[in-house]
Amino acid sequence: MKPKGQRHLYALDVSAALALTTVYVGFARLTADDGQPVYTGPVWLGWLIAATVGLPIAVRRRWPLAVLASVLASLSAASLLDIPREPYVAAGLAAYLVGLAEPARRSVLALAVTLPVACGAVYLGEAVVTPAEDWRGAAGVAGLVLLVIGGAWGAGFTVRGRRSEAAREQRRRSEHALDEERLRIARELHDIVSHNLSLIAVKAGVAGHVAEADPREARAALKVIEETSRSALAEMRRTLGVLRIEGAPLGPVPDLDGLGPLAAQAHRAGVDVDLTVRATEGLTEGTRLTIYRIVQEALTNAVRHAAPTRCQVTVEADAREIRIDITDEGPPSARGQADRELSRGHGLLGMRERAMMYGGSCEAGPRPEGGFAVSVRLPAEGNR
Repeated sequence: MKPKGQRHLYALDVSAALALTTVYVGFARLTADDGQPVYTGPVWLGWLIAATVGLPIAVRRRWPLAVLASVLASLSAASLLDIPREPYVAAGLAAYLVGLAEPARRSVLALAVTLPVACGAVYLGEAVVTPAEDWRGAAGVAGLVLLVIGGAWGAGFTVRGRRSEAAREQRRRSEHALDEERLRIARELHDIVSHNLSLIAVKAGVAGHVAEADPREARAALKVIEETSRSALAEMRRTLGVLRIEGAPLGPVPDLDGLGPLAAQAHRAGVDVDLTVRATEGLTEGTRLTIYRIVQEALTNAVRHAAPTRCQVTVEADAREIRIDITDEGPPSARGQADRELSRGHGLLGMRERAMMYGGSCEAGPRPEGGFAVSVRLPAEGNR
């Protein structure tokens, strides 16, 4: 189920698609002042062009580049078939999403192809198929088309740049916060270890020195060593507890066998997990631990920010790579999504660092249809 905001945007696209289709059906049936139809081609072709101009706009958010190509081809055909021309609004709507969503190089290349094709088709339609009073009229219409498509693309590209800058700033803040946390933990560990080990070293020296001459004092020194060791261990456990994911079991090093109990634990917290693990035999212990920790962090994020929800966890490997994919359907409210956006940074950095440690990559972020996705790829070589 899509979040409310996403559903609203898709509804607007569907409405725009139906409106544009209706307008072009009307264009195909227009009559001139003498009562004769402006478009004299087959009726079915006029309806087909109307459908291929308008209907693709409904899916422009899913396939922006394909929609732009389809709409551009249909609008060019409409111009050359003498279906009355408008300033390519459908192409502008598609171009906005190309500027917003496609990679920069591909987006610029698409614009470089779109503008001359659109302007050329309109100019030919005005100046050759149905000649205007002079070439200036045809050039004016072509210029208007250029402004509509180029302006829409530019608006999308600008929004994309602002979003990218905001994302970079968020990453910088998250990395800074993570560095601060590491320094704090390092300072605490240094204090615990240096103080207690110094005391242990002194008492061990005393015990060794008086072991034969004064066994009673030696036993007292050993008692202090025992108590100090226990105290240091307890302090370190408390300090390192901030690095543990909430609800993680205390015991042996986790393995892939622990994914089932992990899913069951998430289920009890309101996340219905569909777990799939395939072809993971022969992975190294470190790789198995990394997979476990990544899945654990992703499920913890789902529990904290999206429950109740459904979550799909897939872990599979082949001769080339190890794939870890975790997707959820998202929080049940807009507030939950906002909280998730504000608090997800540190866990994602930890997952990326684990993946990079084993020569892999980690991509995470919101899904277009709603929810959140984590995708990790580790090379099989060296991890088996």
